[in-house]
Amino acid sequence: QVQLVESGGGLVQAGDSLRLSCVASGGTFSTYAMAWFRQVPGKEREFVAGIAWSGDQMYADSVKERSTISRNNAKNTVYLQMNNLKPEDTAVYYCAVQRRWNPRERGYEYDYWGQGTQVTVSS
Repeated sequence: QVQLVESGGGLVQAGDSLRLSCVASGGTFSTYAMAWFRQVPGKEREFVAGIAWSGDQMYADSVKERSTISRNNAKNTVYLQMNNLKPEDTAVYYCAVQRRWNPRERGYEYDYWGQGTQVTVSS
């Protein structure tokens, strides 16, 4: 059974940094795309960043200059480093795995999801 467990969220101030982690278990993920999404109550889940099996990355415009997604295949882990956090980054952040080589921005194309970790940025 595949499980994704996120960690690293919390309450921070605007301008701070956070590193989110997601550990995958129950399978082999080195050839799958991994991604981060986020969701605010009342809004649709939105794509934040994705990383291909090759390490190629893609980002939403809203975080592109402030974030880095990376992965450690030996640890089945994907990370999201976010810098210069803004109040509008406040959301629940979800890790997702897609059984494709390259990530997509559409959430419905992902096969596995974590439970999410809350990130709150105060102004």
